[in-house]
Amino acid sequence: MEYQWYAVYTRSRFEKKISTQIQEMGIECYLPLNKVLRQWKDRKKWVEEPLLRSYVFVKVSQKEYYEIFKVEGVVRYVCFSGKAVPIKESQIETLKIISSNKIPVVVLEKNNIPPGQPIKIVSGLFTGFEGEMVKYMGKNKILVRIEQIGRILSVNLPIDQIEIAEKSTEK
Repeated sequence: MEYQWYAVYTRSRFEKKISTQIQEMGIECYLPLNKVLRQWKDRKKWVEEPLLRSYVFVKVSQKEYYEIFKVEGVVRYVCFSGKAVPIKESQIETLKIISSNKIPVVVLEKNNIPPGQPIKIVSGLFTGFEGEMVKYMGKNKILVRIEQIGRILSVNLPIDQIEIAEKSTEK
């Protein structure tokens, strides 16, 4: 039997519970955790949170593939074109190295890109242009500043047309 890693999409804030239950079933499971300093009114405390919210990684064979759905809070496998996408062992090992260093990591997703973050437009009319995140304009729209044409343009784009760009060291 061939075992492969898959990402399982979970119910919000159920990652730790799901990980524990899957391990109790005898299935190999990995939940990368990130140490984060949380502030309450009366104290600060370091807590471990999932590095990738709503995701747990499982290593299953075809026989165990559907067993995962017996765990409360499991929503679905992460799929592409309707088929669960296997994850390379090397990518899981990289996640293990990142999370084992106990250095806080910030995961930038398209829904939490901070203003000032360099971005690259990957589809649509402005494909290939680079710019700067300015602000969110609604659920799926953002305001981006583009300077590549000798002028500063502020463009309202769908969020799925951008990706995070490498920060330039030029001044």
